[in-house]
Amino acid sequence: MTGPGMTPRRLDAASDALLAERAGDGDTAAFEALARRHGPLMRAYARRLTGSLADADDAVQEALVRCWSQLPALRDPAAVRGWMMRITARCAINVLRRRKYDIALDEETRDDPGPGPESRAVTGSSMTALGRALGRLPEAQRQCWVLRKMGGQSCEEIARILGISTESVRGRLARAQATLIKEMEAWR
Repeated sequence: MTGPGMTPRRLDAASDALLAERAGDGDTAAFEALARRHGPLMRAYARRLTGSLADADDAVQEALVRCWSQLPALRDPAAVRGWMMRITARCAINVLRRRKYDIALDEETRDDPGPGPESRAVTGSSMTALGRALGRLPEAQRQCWVLRKMGGQSCEEIARILGISTESVRGRLARAQATLIKEMEAWR
């Protein structure tokens, strides 16, 4: 379905916008080119969010399926990279939620009772509040914060991953941190 003159090699050289438009029209080769181009970044991002290669692979696979099915609704084909990264983040968070549930079931079957119900409820509530606060951050700030605080990336690494300057990363981190401190004041 690449059409005349659009060999896989030419697709790899095409712009994100062109690939997204063609993939949105059902061109699987164009979508494969997008997946090859952005898949490594999606995997690195998901790995930083989940802390596991296996979970990252699950999240990226789920994200690619969602991207393929939702691509016809993409409004700005030139913004496909950021859009794919947002979907990857949501899928990674879903994988973490499922893993948390699986871990919680495993912990209930152990001999060591661990933290009591009150402690687990407080921890769960605070994590839910943090998740909501992160959800209210602008996407650019949230990406920087997650990569730094959850992924342990340096400002230079984040700048390279997101394709922005180190100063922009530091500014976004400072704004995100200030907002989260304010939002999470009740949990201190």
